[in-house]
Amino acid sequence: MDYINAFWVGGLICLLVQILMEKTKMMPGRIMVLLVVTGALISALGWYEPFLEFAGAGASVPLLGFGNILMKGVKEAVGKEGFLGIFMGGFQAGAVGCSAALVFGYLASLIFKPKMKK
Repeated sequence: MDYINAFWVGGLICLLVQILMEKTKMMPGRIMVLLVVTGALISALGWYEPFLEFAGAGASVPLLGFGNILMKGVKEAVGKEGFLGIFMGGFQAGAVGCSAALVFGYLASLIFKPKMKK
């Protein structure tokens, strides 16, 4: 049942984002920021953990999950460092994911040859 919940929740998130892209004039970058901020807001309200337990990877893989990770990092850093944790926590929590994206993106650029659009 975990796989089914992850599949339909992740698919629903993707469907809603696709509808948002098709029906509005929002640029993809703004939609991505909206997803991260929404994930952080849901996490700040304390609703993301129950959602994550229900949906598993369907909730943690999309950009909503990245917003949740950033917010968790900020909460932990504020508890340890105080006010400065607001600025440090998100960087510490999101560093591994961002680093992996850069490394794997670079490796993919070495393996595959880009094609220019005409």
